[in-house]
Amino acid sequence: MKPLSIVWKRLVTEGQTCPRCGSTQHNVSAAVATLESVLGPLGIQPVLHTEAIDAAAFRAAPAESNRIWIDGQPMEAWLGASAGNSPCCEVCGDLPCRTMELDGHTYEAIPEELIVKAAMIAAARRIGPQASAPASSCCPTSCGCR
Repeated sequence: MKPLSIVWKRLVTEGQTCPRCGSTQHNVSAAVATLESVLGPLGIQPVLHTEAIDAAAFRAAPAESNRIWIDGQPMEAWLGASAGNSPCCEVCGDLPCRTMELDGHTYEAIPEELIVKAAMIAAARRIGPQASAPASSCCPTSCGCR
């Protein structure tokens, strides 16, 4: 099977993460389960890697928290979305948390449907031209007249 890498990064402080990262965690897990059943028959295996960002790394680059990479590209690139930010909670302190903006909507927690959509777009690029179908039994000349 060809692996399809999905990397999700989020802030973890004293074992805690913010509510939007917690929701995204649930959504990423559900998306990977969906992708396994959809992409498996195509020979593609989604592989999820989660990375914890500590408080110091979050202070240096808060936009890295709640960020998803699919097949080496930011999720936003697959969807034509953009990254934004907004205040979050006490876990994040006074730094803004990452959001995603797409089609006039701002998402604090990344929805399962968008994760699946971005991964499907990425997976579609891995599927090469299909081999020609064999001639049917009613077409012994293989002329393609089915």
